[in-house]
Amino acid sequence: MDLSKVKILYEIKEGWSHDSKFCVTDDERKYLLRIYHHCDFAIKKKEFELLQQLYSQGISMSEPIEISEYENGAISLWGWIEGDSLERVINDFSVVEQYQYGIEAGKILNGIHQIKAPSDILDWETRYQKKIQSKIDSYKACHLKYEDDSVFLRYVEENRNLIQNQPQVFHHGDYHINNLMIDENKQLVVIDFNRNDFGDPWEEFNRIVWSAQASEAFASGMIDGYFHHHVPEKFWKLLCLYISGNILSSLPWAIPYGEDEIQTMRNLANDVLSWYDHMNQDIPQWYLDYQSFLIEYQNLTKQN
Repeated sequence: MDLSKVKILYEIKEGWSHDSKFCVTDDERKYLLRIYHHCDFAIKKKEFELLQQLYSQGISMSEPIEISEYENGAISLWGWIEGDSLERVINDFSVVEQYQYGIEAGKILNGIHQIKAPSDILDWETRYQKKIQSKIDSYKACHLKYEDDSVFLRYVEENRNLIQNQPQVFHHGDYHINNLMIDENKQLVVIDFNRNDFGDPWEEFNRIVWSAQASEAFASGMIDGYFHHHVPEKFWKLLCLYISGNILSSLPWAIPYGEDEIQTMRNLANDVLSWYDHMNQDIPQWYLDYQSFLIEYQNLTKQN
């Protein structure tokens, strides 16, 4: 497509990326046009080709149509999704429907993870030990602190050895309820792969905290859907490790964005401490509560 012939309808301001995003049209259909500023085009093109591969394999996502070099970066064109953010509409659905959407989100994520990491990539233990140490150092250097930070720091130190021998796959990079849409047919669609990378597939669940805050039923379904209702015991400890590491790095990350974002991270840390009983249990309480609800719901359904 000749991108010079598309007409800009409006700019999209939502999201945390530094990319420029626009809704555009060629008078026949709408598209998402995305401009990546100051990036390596060869790397971005390779990423885009991976996303095209995912789309061709049936992953429910916006269609990656084409990419080209643009100034000091790249410009890409995507199929337009007519719908709404799942986070905005999740409470319009029943609790059981929220769980079912979570099941679907987990299955989609499992499909994304079918692309394996390149064979020449460093092993996950080497990569993540460096990553987690950077998070710890960043937090310790920060002038702001959580009241119960010792709980997170202790959990990380006691469990960081669990990452040994974990496989590596393609990551969406920011997989949670805010990066999922409900289209006009009420189907889930994944958006915003701009933080994609490679790593332990279970690390991809580190953003499930945002999903759990919006809908505990959805977050529970996402785990059950991913693992086909057979969740490995080791997953829970690793999930808690990855969440704890993110909590530590979130506070220094939030500082440039102001007091509201700092308070958001403090509230999240408090929620995590509550869900995990100050890290005295490996499975979050919201998951345990929803499993109990499912049993009661299934029993009622059978009785009726």
